[in-house]
Amino acid sequence: MTSPHVLIVGAGPTGLTAAVELARRGIMPVVIEKRKSVSNLSRAVGILPRSMDLLDPSGVAKSIRSEAVVFQWAIFHNRAKPMAFIQLNTLKDRNKRIFGLAQDRTEAHLRNAFIGLGGKINYGAELLSLSQNDTGISVSILGKAFRFDTVIGADGSTSTVREALHIPFNGYELPEVWSIADVDVRGWKNPRAFQSFILDHGGVVVVVPLEKSRFRVIANRPHALASLPVPMNVTRVRRAAEFKISVRQAETYQSGRVFLAGDAAHCHSPVGGRGMNLGIADAADLAERIVNGTTEGYHAARYPVGKKTIKLSEHARHIITSTHPAIRFFLRSFLHTTEHSPMLQRRFVKNALDL
Repeated sequence: MTSPHVLIVGAGPTGLTAAVELARRGIMPVVIEKRKSVSNLSRAVGILPRSMDLLDPSGVAKSIRSEAVVFQWAIFHNRAKPMAFIQLNTLKDRNKRIFGLAQDRTEAHLRNAFIGLGGKINYGAELLSLSQNDTGISVSILGKAFRFDTVIGADGSTSTVREALHIPFNGYELPEVWSIADVDVRGWKNPRAFQSFILDHGGVVVVVPLEKSRFRVIANRPHALASLPVPMNVTRVRRAAEFKISVRQAETYQSGRVFLAGDAAHCHSPVGGRGMNLGIADAADLAERIVNGTTEGYHAARYPVGKKTIKLSEHARHIITSTHPAIRFFLRSFLHTTEHSPMLQRRFVKNALDL
C-alpha cells in the first residue's frame, strides 16, 4: 500500500508535532508555513506531562527537558502580598512536572527533530485555496496547483483551511483587552515559580518562567508590565502586545480527507495553560490515525476533549477574574486552605498536571 501524500498547513507546535509523528512512522509530509521565516515570538509556555509523554518517542521531550524550567511552586498573591504557596513537584514520579519553555524554543526542538528525520519546512508558502473530491484534495499554494491525499489544517484560529471548508467556528469574543510581555529579568524572586497576582476589580496578572532569566507576563488588562503590582527589573523586552481572546470550537474537526488540529479547531483564554498541549495531543492522535487508517474516528475522539478543556478554562477564568465579593472571598479562602492541606495540594497538583 502506498503511503498517503500529506500536506500540513502551519508550522507551529501543532503542525510540527504532526510532522514529527508522521515522519518517524515513515510518512514524510509536506509542511508549509506562510511566515517568511522561523518565528522568534512566544505565546504558549507550559508543557504538561501528557505532552512530554507524546513527544518522548521522537526524542523531542528529552531535548525540551534539557532546556526547560521545571515549575516548583505556584504562588498566589492578593495584590502584592503573597497569600498561598503551593508546591508543584510533590508527586514521586519525576516526569509528573510542569515544564516552562518559550513557544519559539519548543518549536525549535520539534523543527530540529523533523529536519533530522529528513523533513523540510517551506516558509513563505501560503495556502490560497483548497477543494476536495472522492479522489483527493486540490490546493493552490502561492498560485501553483498541487494534489494531496490528506490535509491537516494546523494554521491557527484564523485558519484558511477551516474557512475553505466552510466549517462554523462557534463561540464568542471576550470584551476585555488582554496583554502580554515576553521579558528578560534580573533578580526576580522565586524564579522557578508560577506566580499569580489577584488585583482589584477582577484584574489578574500572571508571571511564568520560560528560561533562567526570561519570563512571560500576562494580564487581563492593557499593559501587562504596568499592571504588575510588584517591581520587576526588566533588562530586555522581547515582545509586548495587546490582544483579544476568542472562545471558540469548530463544529467538526474533519471534513472528508481534511482535518483540523490545534487553534484551527479550538481556542480559549490562556487560563490553565492548556492550549498548546491540546494541539500537541490533537496532532499526535491524528498522525497515528493517518498511519493506521483510522482517521474516521478523529472528530469523535478529539472534539469532546476540546469541549471539556474550553469548559474548564472558562470556569477557571470566571473565578479568577470575578468581581463578585463572595467569589473573591471563596478564591482567597480556598487558596489559603489548600496551602495548609497536603490532600488539597495533591488534588491541586493533579488538576494542574491534568492527571
